[in-house]
Amino acid sequence: ATSTQCCVTMSPMSLTAATSSDEEDDSDSSTKPIRSEKKKNPASLFQTGGDPPKEKKSKKKVPPKGAESEEETPETLQKNSNKKGKAKKSKKKEERPPSPVIEVDNLEEFVLQPAPQGVTVKCRVTRDKKGMDRGLYPTYYLHLDNDKKVFLLAGRKRKKSKTSNYLISIDPTDLSRGGENFIGKLRSNLMGTRFTVFDNGANPDRANADWSNVRQELSAVVYETNVLGFKGPRKMTVIIPGMNADCQRVPIRPRNDNDGLLMRWQNRNMDNVIELHNKAPVWNDETQSYVLNFHGRVTHASVKNFQIVHSSDPDYIVMQFGRVADDAFTMDYNYPLCAVQAFAIALSSFDGKLACE
Repeated sequence: ATSTQCCVTMSPMSLTAATSSDEEDDSDSSTKPIRSEKKKNPASLFQTGGDPPKEKKSKKKVPPKGAESEEETPETLQKNSNKKGKAKKSKKKEERPPSPVIEVDNLEEFVLQPAPQGVTVKCRVTRDKKGMDRGLYPTYYLHLDNDKKVFLLAGRKRKKSKTSNYLISIDPTDLSRGGENFIGKLRSNLMGTRFTVFDNGANPDRANADWSNVRQELSAVVYETNVLGFKGPRKMTVIIPGMNADCQRVPIRPRNDNDGLLMRWQNRNMDNVIELHNKAPVWNDETQSYVLNFHGRVTHASVKNFQIVHSSDPDYIVMQFGRVADDAFTMDYNYPLCAVQAFAIALSSFDGKLACE
């Protein structure tokens, strides 16, 4: 059955309009079952060293109970009118499988662990602009998008920082750099077009003898301008550490600024490094707009909406992010990303140099 499960990434013709005049859409914001292609193991796309993933690691051929899988077919790609009353609700709404049961026993461990293979971790990002200075420095909260709405992470831009610098915490009330709940940070370059995501390890200047306490780089994001500046479809490159044979992240602990993910990528030194891109939206003549299929997880047009894929398998959505209300967004991620990586990549899309709202 088809239903209006897709969202345009920007409005017809006037590319800035979608970011300011989003109307509420009554599309069903449930998600369709997400089926990755069975022909290959997506885990192999991200492995950069050691033996191939062992057969026992490939159980995702039979997805866990409640796991969501996604298949993008022309039949499910529908125009999104972004007008009330125009979208037809799918009659299968009640039948959709529940979101996977995600157990978060140890929050700090969970947010740094890669998503289980074969499971889409569905989350919701809310933006809080209320309060004296939150118009300039909103706080962003990440929750699991399920019945329990489990809190995962909070993020906020630091004041008095020369470049955009977001702190990420596992406590919604403690967003201090020195606090024990500090779990990572997102830092931009002066132009605001390149971002690096760190965990909560020490600066290389404060390294111990074996460097074991030095911070890891978890990902980097590069935004490219196009002929319309940032007002057209954005182009994003996401760089992440590769995975080893045990499906764990290869630690990237740069000893100086010339050894980080961005420099490795720039110099095409791709050992233990994976390059991902946003999926290019397709121009739809009928709606006069760019469209991407979000399978109902995104209901509002926005320049911020994106999907991240590996060029070798564009049907496997590593991460997707998009607007569902003025200050609410869905964020879904798959293996090999963890919550901190995905949340930081989402935060980068809000940054002032990029935002067109």
